[in-house]
Amino acid sequence: MALPRESALKIVEVLTESLPYIQRFHGKTIVVKYGGNAMTEPELENSFARDIVLLKTVGLNPVVVHGGGPQIGDMLTKIGKDSKFIDGMRVTDAETMDVVEMVLGGLVNKSIVNLINQNGGKAVGLTGKDGNLIRAKKMLLSRTNEKGEAEQVDIGQVGEVAGIKCDVLDMVIGSDFIPVIAPVGVGDDGASYNINADLVAGKVAEALKAEKLILLTNIPGVMDKNKNVLTGLSTQNVDELIADGTIYGGMLPKVGCALEAVKGGVTSAHIIDGRMPHATLLEVFTDAGMGTLITNKKIKKKRQA
Repeated sequence: MALPRESALKIVEVLTESLPYIQRFHGKTIVVKYGGNAMTEPELENSFARDIVLLKTVGLNPVVVHGGGPQIGDMLTKIGKDSKFIDGMRVTDAETMDVVEMVLGGLVNKSIVNLINQNGGKAVGLTGKDGNLIRAKKMLLSRTNEKGEAEQVDIGQVGEVAGIKCDVLDMVIGSDFIPVIAPVGVGDDGASYNINADLVAGKVAEALKAEKLILLTNIPGVMDKNKNVLTGLSTQNVDELIADGTIYGGMLPKVGCALEAVKGGVTSAHIIDGRMPHATLLEVFTDAGMGTLITNKKIKKKRQA
């Protein structure tokens, strides 16, 4: 059945608009952090997988880093273990770390790999232990006690990224596969560490000298004090927004991750709404884009949200 003329023309317009971006980003690496609502709603799951497959098909090199906090919490509940958080970080003892590895490196990772493969891609699942991909060091939280004194709090096997070893990623990308990375790192002592997926995505993007770091979130982007989405920001703009309190609270770690990646050599970072179908394609291949773009490059004009 033939498409109505208006629908056919719209498709042509979309393809024409995307062409310069496909040409510009051909052969470039794009690191996408995937999690939250987009990981739990079937329609958004398939939308995300198709976006990643399309990026690879037109010549870009997508790398997926995923989270899985809700899935870890669900599994801990099933085995009768309570989840404990300090300053938003999951306290991770040895038993919890076993669950984290099983859920992130097994259930969630293989589910995403299968989803991409079912949509016509070729994905390979990895954890930070594969080829020493993610070197980790123990994270200690700094807090002020009741006496007003600074103290460090041990939250178990929670880590920071000490380094990224790209050998495995280079091999996978060079073999025309799509890497899907679970954020489990390994320390010098061989211990496993649970690491925030945003942090891993940022460091992977830096190590690969990525063109873009895309963080899928459950908000439209970075907003000003009037709740308007801020679209094109320089790193200096972001520093100023943090200093004057516009960016605060739970948004600080995500923005900080994006900012550090851009300052570390990633061309641009994007904080976008993962609840929107095909959010990744809209950001990469359209003039307007969506969400917040952060870059070190001079911004010629503000994008329309």
